[in-house]
Amino acid sequence: MKYRELGQNGPQVSAIGLGCMGMVGWYGTRDDKEARATLDLAIDRGVNFLDTADIYQGGENEKFVAASIAGKRDKVFIATKFGFQRSEDGTLTFNGRPDYLRAACEASLKRLGIDTIDLYYAHRVDPDVAIEETVGEMSRLKEEGKIRHLGLSEASATSIRRAQATHPIAALQSEYSLWTRDPEGEILDTCRELGIAFVPYSPLGRGFLTGKLAIEDLPDDDNRRQNPRFEAENAARNMELVRRIRTLAEQKNCTAPQLALAWLLAQGDDIISIPGTKKRKYLEENLAALDVTLTAEDLARIDRDLPPGSAAGERYPPAMMEKVGH
Repeated sequence: MKYRELGQNGPQVSAIGLGCMGMVGWYGTRDDKEARATLDLAIDRGVNFLDTADIYQGGENEKFVAASIAGKRDKVFIATKFGFQRSEDGTLTFNGRPDYLRAACEASLKRLGIDTIDLYYAHRVDPDVAIEETVGEMSRLKEEGKIRHLGLSEASATSIRRAQATHPIAALQSEYSLWTRDPEGEILDTCRELGIAFVPYSPLGRGFLTGKLAIEDLPDDDNRRQNPRFEAENAARNMELVRRIRTLAEQKNCTAPQLALAWLLAQGDDIISIPGTKKRKYLEENLAALDVTLTAEDLARIDRDLPPGSAAGERYPPAMMEKVGH
């Protein structure tokens, strides 16, 4: 395993972590036995950066992670998030109020079965609450020993700067991949100026960039069916991106997902990726990306063949797109 520093003078975490969102649902059929084996294997292989959130399966995801880390607390760095609330009609809202985040933190600690959360993210920035209020309460939780490091997710450069002025931010988590290059420029530049690590989620395009998905076979309850990039017309156009990735991967004697992950890691030593999987074979494949070396010529060709803005469709439905970039 290779490790990278999380923020300025921060802890060493695995360069490839594990996104746990799909472990007990969200993407297709549950298989708790295989998912548990995958989590256990990841830890055995030196993956110490595990990512979850309180909204994932209504807290069940945190409980699932808790069972795997029991007795292994010294081997793992736990990141979780707060803020999303789901109403009875299924609508998602975000709550960044200090009283709510304190209650959410206590609930996550209980579900995870730990005394301290290593990295606690605001899952989004609440446009109705000053970021200084949210981060200020997070800093008080840190003083009380309930969290170790503060993070933001999908925040604007302005919010990042305001948050950093309140308390040092260790990491920003946002979507970043060969088909979502939105953070390039202002967001990444701001993080680097301030010494904030960047944690890309969905680095494989929710599985699309692997080229292994048969979209027509996705279960009806698979949330990717609601994603614009998986809709028929957009998906057909986006398959061209997958074909280009496959061609580049074949020339590097690796797989498409390995090329996509190697490209991300090559964007800077401050990049710490968290591909999600609930199958051991895909975990092994993802970790092998650490052995793929991309030259300057390789990276230039990838930029030519897969320039920013290549993907067809927004990365979220409209209601969710409204919640990013505050």
